[in-house]
Amino acid sequence: MAKKAKDVVLLDLRKLPTISDYFILASGDSTTQIETIADNIEKELAPKNCRVWHREGAGEARWILLDYGDIVVHVFHKETRDFYDLDKLWHDSPRRNLEVTPSGRKAKRHVRRKLKK
Repeated sequence: MAKKAKDVVLLDLRKLPTISDYFILASGDSTTQIETIADNIEKELAPKNCRVWHREGAGEARWILLDYGDIVVHVFHKETRDFYDLDKLWHDSPRRNLEVTPSGRKAKRHVRRKLKK
């Protein structure tokens, strides 16, 4: 099974009244894949001194939230993402679709740039 996340979107919330500057939304096809995606994000960022402040949703793995402070990553099961529809809820925010390569370099690069500021 691939770790590759689907439908990855970066929402820029800096001009909106919210507690985070960015949301990254991503989807997986199964609870196992969702757990794997979230675990991989944490493993890739930890050596760069980017530690998750708070993690939620690992029990059922239908929606895992990784809070890095200014950046919050949401990894959803497709049906859960459709139900909560954060894409629509934050429709006023500028957004960028991220094409995640097998190594996830583009998504990681965006996170690293933000954390360096």
